[in-house]
Amino acid sequence: MPDTIEDRISAEYPTLSGQLRRAADFVAANPVDVATRSLRAMAQSSGVSPATFSRLARTLGFEDYESLRETQRAAMGERLVPYAQRAEELRRGDQAPQTFLHRQAGVCSQNIALLERTISGERLSAAVDALHDAGKVLLVGLLGSAGIADYICYQAQYFARNWAVAGRSGSSLAASFASMSPGDAVIVLTKAPYARDSIRAAQVARANGFRTIVLTDSHTCPALEVADHPFIVPSQTANFFSSYTATLVLIETMMSMLVSRVGPEAEARIRATEEQTRQLTEV
Repeated sequence: MPDTIEDRISAEYPTLSGQLRRAADFVAANPVDVATRSLRAMAQSSGVSPATFSRLARTLGFEDYESLRETQRAAMGERLVPYAQRAEELRRGDQAPQTFLHRQAGVCSQNIALLERTISGERLSAAVDALHDAGKVLLVGLLGSAGIADYICYQAQYFARNWAVAGRSGSSLAASFASMSPGDAVIVLTKAPYARDSIRAAQVARANGFRTIVLTDSHTCPALEVADHPFIVPSQTANFFSSYTATLVLIETMMSMLVSRVGPEAEARIRATEEQTRQLTEV
């Protein structure tokens, strides 16, 4: 069974009717309301009938809507208070620099805490196994995810020779895929608004038998439908732009796990890379 309510929604989303999708979208977008308000209040706010929310809960594998609500309450935990505090700060309109820092740092901390609670060790290990066993690993990141993909590849190349970023150094996405074989791995990073080429890359990767890992921010991301290893990463922000903080924590965790599995040859490559870096930067 998927780890969170949003994971369950993403797994069932392609098969949901229009009304159930409306209910699912509301549940995913309003976790605090789900955890704290009655079914009747939810129905009034959303325009979706109580019966539809109850039907959604059963479709997602819950006994009833109350079971879904209790699960959301447990998942929210201490996040309920910080949301209220942030709302109060926004209402006061405090423009002090320290307030901006406190607000953004608080949201990012909550994202990381939620990531830690909701990503199971089994799911994480399965994705790392796919990366470890792959002959090649290709990273796909466009729009705001482009710099993150470059950073991951830069880090991976310290201990591995088989990682690359798709569509870099003048090559096209198609050329990047042409050098791949079944059993290789593709990591797709995409957040709203989802780049069409990123979604297409995930679909092509799956069709060609590549192990597909998708890191995204919502159950509505079309790439989740074809992911072997889907991850919906908390990306809330006090800024105008989706936060990548928790995504980086997840990625860096995967990197650490990979290094621990590769063994002495990885350590030797890291030492050699560090030595070359030292020589190149010596004055």
